[in-house]
Amino acid sequence: MTQNSDSALAEAFPAADAGVQPFGSRVLVQIRSARQKSAGGIILTTDTKATESDNTQTAKVISTGALAFHSRNTQQPWPEGSWCVPGDFVRVPKYGGDRWAVALPEGGDAIFVLFNDLDLLGRVTVDPLQVKAFV
Repeated sequence: MTQNSDSALAEAFPAADAGVQPFGSRVLVQIRSARQKSAGGIILTTDTKATESDNTQTAKVISTGALAFHSRNTQQPWPEGSWCVPGDFVRVPKYGGDRWAVALPEGGDAIFVLFNDLDLLGRVTVDPLQVKAFV
């Protein structure tokens, strides 16, 4: 990735401590933060940022519980293996999970969610900043 895309990823997924380690089959993700400015440098309104945040359910996997991607009956790993690992980007449902915000030192919040491993929708295999919920 280029330095610009690394910077954009750092803005979309700012470093923050969620303060939680998932249990069992849970997966901890950080939801992509809404852009603060347009490509032309115009500061976006609160409504625009809220709409973008609501319609862009791309997340970064932060950590997984010890039983994530394991059989609930035998605790053996799933035959197809883990669907994702920390550092991967995934699509997540708009609703559900246990959500909370962590205040960032520079202002704003980082949003974290605990999902069941089965609730993740898919791994993002392209630039996570280009994924849009609708066109």
